[in-house]
Amino acid sequence: MLLYALTIFGSAFLLFLVQPIVAKQILPWFGGSAAVWATCLVFFQTTLLMGYAYADYTVRRFSARGQVRLHVALLVVSLIALPIVPGAFWKPSGEENPIWLILGLLFGTIGLPYFLLSTTSPLVQVWFARRFPGRNPYRLFALSNFASLLGLLGYPFLLEPWIATRMQAWGWSAGYALFVGLAAAAAFASLAKTRVRLEFPAGTPAGPAATGSLASDPRVPPAEAERPPTTARQVLWCALAATASVLLLAVSNHITQNVASVPLLWIAPLSLYLLTFILCFDGSGWYRRDIMLAMLAAALGVMAWTYADPDMTHELAIQVGVFCTGLFLACMFCHGELVRLKPAPAHLTRFYLMISLGGALGAALVGIVAPLVLPADFELGGALVVCALLLLWQVRREAAVYGVLALTSLFVTIGCGVWAVIEFYESAIVVSRNFYGVLRVQEAGTGPDQRRQLVHGNIMHGKQYLDADLKAEPSSYYTRTSGVGRVIEALHPRADPIKVGIIGLGAGTIATYGSKGDVYRFYDINPGVVEIAQRDFSYLKDSDATIELPLGDARLKLEREDPQGFDVLAIDAFSSDAIPVHLITREAMQVYLKHMKPDGVIAFHVTNRYLDLVPVVEGIAHELGLAVLWIDDPGADALGNSSSWVLVAQDAARLAEPKLAEAASDITPRRDWRVWTDDFNNLVQVMK
Repeated sequence: MLLYALTIFGSAFLLFLVQPIVAKQILPWFGGSAAVWATCLVFFQTTLLMGYAYADYTVRRFSARGQVRLHVALLVVSLIALPIVPGAFWKPSGEENPIWLILGLLFGTIGLPYFLLSTTSPLVQVWFARRFPGRNPYRLFALSNFASLLGLLGYPFLLEPWIATRMQAWGWSAGYALFVGLAAAAAFASLAKTRVRLEFPAGTPAGPAATGSLASDPRVPPAEAERPPTTARQVLWCALAATASVLLLAVSNHITQNVASVPLLWIAPLSLYLLTFILCFDGSGWYRRDIMLAMLAAALGVMAWTYADPDMTHELAIQVGVFCTGLFLACMFCHGELVRLKPAPAHLTRFYLMISLGGALGAALVGIVAPLVLPADFELGGALVVCALLLLWQVRREAAVYGVLALTSLFVTIGCGVWAVIEFYESAIVVSRNFYGVLRVQEAGTGPDQRRQLVHGNIMHGKQYLDADLKAEPSSYYTRTSGVGRVIEALHPRADPIKVGIIGLGAGTIATYGSKGDVYRFYDINPGVVEIAQRDFSYLKDSDATIELPLGDARLKLEREDPQGFDVLAIDAFSSDAIPVHLITREAMQVYLKHMKPDGVIAFHVTNRYLDLVPVVEGIAHELGLAVLWIDDPGADALGNSSSWVLVAQDAARLAEPKLAEAASDITPRRDWRVWTDDFNNLVQVMK
């Protein structure tokens, strides 16, 4: 029994530990977008489905000895994939479809090891049932999810703050090699003392069985001799699993797009999702159905209201609290109902297959289908409605009070979903969506105050006043009193033209500072932003400077380009309000320095409601021996918004110019903080 438990524990621990490890390695290649994690989850759920399908097929079609030989051979072959460090040839050029490139990268890097880890839980439970007929194998599923939870929670607190990402990948690879030996031992042990052959009664969807089913063994309780699950029952299993999966991804996207796409925020929803599997499949009565049904009905209403109410948009504590609590209750319902409907062990591989099918479908709907079909992030509202429908279906034969509660939650979720759509389209003249998020162009105000603004997610990324006298004036975070405005203005008047690089196009506001002969080179990874800036705003076309618009991740572009000789380089990339962390590391700074003139200035835009990034930039600059100045502009100008810019230069005299020095704010260095690198960042440290 210990061998089976250790095999399942090790496989599940590695299965979920590898998720943040590999996702963090590739995140910088795709702009640090929150959609990278959603796409990774599509791969994880799909491969899990393939693993469960393999387990279901081989158990039904192969003899015990043939199954073991095949599985051990695959385990040995999978060692070729180690170590799980993606090769540089996977880095995008900027022209590819990110979704398919990410999926191809993951399949090529960890595909076979992840697939075999996915097969372990159902296969070992079958082997356990062979060795110990009459014992409950479903508790091993709870153990599997407990190990998965440990792997996830251990990453942000025990691995990420202390161990470099590449070393994490090598350590995981060594752990996988140990697992291969353990799994092979468990496989052969299942043949040594087989007491009863686990086969399936005639008439199952997979085809007729031979002889010796569990139903014929007198030691197996009669309840385990039930007929194969009906198609309707299997569809319900799939629907419950898919609803939980959709909610998991939709809530994860909702949280991460407004802070940062980092493992800490990925892991919280996924940990709650796994915790519900543990509690429900443990068999200890954690799922109290009478209480849970009422709590879920209330939670769906609260989640729907929080999702739709625009006043709640920027309340991070409320958003995280409401949606994480609601996700937990919804997953408890979905997984608790799955346990209520579970079949006898003779059909457990089909049960797990349908659960994994639902998980994969849910992930694909959010990660692939929604960005192609839905004009905005409406999948969360839709998932709440579907969950309310499932609740109503499951209580159709219960006491009337549960039906009333479920029906009320359905009406509330539908009403709030409609409210959210109306709010989203209010004042919007353009809406577009792609892998990198949802973009809106809104118009507001009248007369001289009439303005057009670009909104990414819930965050304004630039605005332009339409009045003829104000149209060419820099606004929002880029006014003449802002950090970047002061840096560029300090270069004028000047006989020689200047060259300015900007990472993050937005509406193109900074182009207003351009003069004849100047070059303004905007890097942006999102083709939707480029299209909108050129079509719906006039900053680029009205600028006197030469405008260049290379498409792709700015850091990858800069790594490949010859030195540009920038006088100013503005780091202004945001995904909604989330910071692409790979642009604020020591290695990133070294890339920027390669492209600067000796007296050039790098300007980091660190305006953020939730994160204090000023000490992070100061710490990197201090380690590299660079001068630093912080300009925290309250945005008193009628055209402006409050903004925070950290200026970095190799020449300290450059930052001592009056136009900059007069606006400087004091920085409190944090020498106790570890410098951020490509292998290390600590989001908890910088939360306000």
